[in-house]
Amino acid sequence: MTLEISTLSNGLRIVTHAMDHLETVSLGMWVATGARHETESENGISHLLEHMAFKGTGKRSAKQIAEEIETVGGELNAATSLETTAYYARVLKGDETVALDVLADILQNSVFDPAELDREREVILQEIAATRDSPEEIAYDLLQEAAFPDQAVGRNILGTVQSVKGFDGAALKDFMARWYTPERMVFAAAGAVNHERLVRHVEAQFGALARKPDVATAPARYLGGSKIWSRRFEQTHVLLGFEGPSYFADDFFAAQVFSGLFGGGMSSRLFQEARERRGLCYSIYSSAWSLADVGLFSIHAATGREMITELSDVVIDQLHAIAREGPNAAEVQRSKAQLKAGLLMGLESASARTEQMARHLLSHGRVIPSEELRANVDNVTADDIQAFARRLVAGTPSVTVVGAGRGTDTHATHLAGAFGHAA
Repeated sequence: MTLEISTLSNGLRIVTHAMDHLETVSLGMWVATGARHETESENGISHLLEHMAFKGTGKRSAKQIAEEIETVGGELNAATSLETTAYYARVLKGDETVALDVLADILQNSVFDPAELDREREVILQEIAATRDSPEEIAYDLLQEAAFPDQAVGRNILGTVQSVKGFDGAALKDFMARWYTPERMVFAAAGAVNHERLVRHVEAQFGALARKPDVATAPARYLGGSKIWSRRFEQTHVLLGFEGPSYFADDFFAAQVFSGLFGGGMSSRLFQEARERRGLCYSIYSSAWSLADVGLFSIHAATGREMITELSDVVIDQLHAIAREGPNAAEVQRSKAQLKAGLLMGLESASARTEQMARHLLSHGRVIPSEELRANVDNVTADDIQAFARRLVAGTPSVTVVGAGRGTDTHATHLAGAFGHAA
């Protein structure tokens, strides 16, 4: 298996990982642009743009785009996040030029037909409406808003009904021209791929893209607070969040190992205490996600209204216990093993490897070797984890309680009041 990187004269980077045992190729374009790059009035435009890229170009209709990929048995998709937008495909060996031609067309020649835009706008409005029927979606949206109020990082990637209704083709073209520049783009491929051949084809398709001055991105500011949704659901969703490290921070890997042992699997403290020992919920887990300048550590559980207080107290007690006493050696080892296994298992998937390479290049300017990632995990100590837990309990929490009906605000206040002081 060979990893190679080339950079075109306009700044666009191409990275490939040849996996000779495969008969398929996963490939796509990753752009360092997402929801956090939107102004308030543009909320949701990155996601709409991702949808509209498939709705017709100067030479292909939406139907022809789908048919051309599926005629060779391929798949074509896209995804929007806070910091990136990805357009990717998976095809059989030898058909990568077909996928590349389609990707180049939709990324450079989309026409944003008004009729197609009207139809797709309605699709996204239905997607927004669907999230209002999901208490878990509501809870996560509110947690992000509470953690990062009045800024792009705290807004829903889908946008709002008002913002989505206001977009037209000119707005999409302006956003694309501003942010979809070659130095912010990485073309990645893994599987049965030849690097030199792919570079020639990518240069032919994207080499004419002109460099532009980079646009500054507003830094994210974690503030914290509480948000509730008192409408009653069958289950109440409780989320607790704290400021986490960016992916450049010294304690990034400590946060990942801590999340694994605290709420990352069936052997984790929260699963064992809240579900196995007390039967307070079906699922409970923690997660740590990071951006270039900030992160968010969160704990999520769904439970019955009559068990919210007991469940909250379990979370509070377990978090304070690690801050006071630190983790034990066995749980640290288990979490490290799970994290390293996840890293290595991801390398066996061409699609996952393609995404990993693209994200590493966009964020770090290089593809981080798996040996280095494993070493970073191994270097985390119990003291590092205890120090991270102490920072959490001394920090300002973000709390969301959704679906408890009357008394929802009381539960949120109880949970928030347990933190903000040294352990």
